[in-house]
Amino acid sequence: MKFLHNIKVFTMWLIIFFITSSTLSVLLFKYVPVPLSPLMLIRCYQQVKNGQQLKLKHEWVPIDSISPDLPLAVWSSEDQNFLKHNGFDIDAIKQAMSERDRRIRGGSTISQQTAKNVFLWPTSSWTRKCLEAYFTILIEIIWDKQRIMEVYLNTIEMGDGIYGAEAVAVEHFGIHATHLTRNQCALIAATLPNPIKFDSSNPSSYMYKRQSWIIKQMKWLGSFPVTKEQMTEWEEKNKESE
Repeated sequence: MKFLHNIKVFTMWLIIFFITSSTLSVLLFKYVPVPLSPLMLIRCYQQVKNGQQLKLKHEWVPIDSISPDLPLAVWSSEDQNFLKHNGFDIDAIKQAMSERDRRIRGGSTISQQTAKNVFLWPTSSWTRKCLEAYFTILIEIIWDKQRIMEVYLNTIEMGDGIYGAEAVAVEHFGIHATHLTRNQCALIAATLPNPIKFDSSNPSSYMYKRQSWIIKQMKWLGSFPVTKEQMTEWEEKNKESE
């Protein structure tokens, strides 16, 4: 009985520690740039294991130092309901679950991808999905949409050993993220489903087709609201259109 009691006490304190530490981490990254992500470390390990040259290109830049077309492009291509949902796109999840292949797939929002990029590992499993949902709720409560987008654009994998807007702009286009053109931003967004397979510096015909579709969506959406004032204007405009 004492053994079972000790197990219960240990489990309780373990849960308390996890909730406290995870909440503090999310609070910290509301204000502090994310220096590294689990995926970055995993990719470095894989490179060393495979005898490849170590490559990790990553430089944090604030969202106002990134071309406004890039958040618009990823909003257009990855999650058009990003500003409307609370972290989960229910319709997309239902669509993914209704497919014959019941493996965990599809339906991930920008918020979910950000939670995974910053706090978790890339391998898909039900455990990771549950933790992803937990961290998604946390960042949606503690961060605003602009901060989620800022962290997303600075941590997402955008090429082989390339992470974030500034790194891909420098490595693939020889410019800083603030100078990225609309076409370049759409091309970068076109790689995001698989940035290892798709290369924005050497686009395939499929990527050009995807880029064209993204640009059309960007024109339809208009602009991504970076400031609180722009967000208020977007919300008011969206209410009027409903």
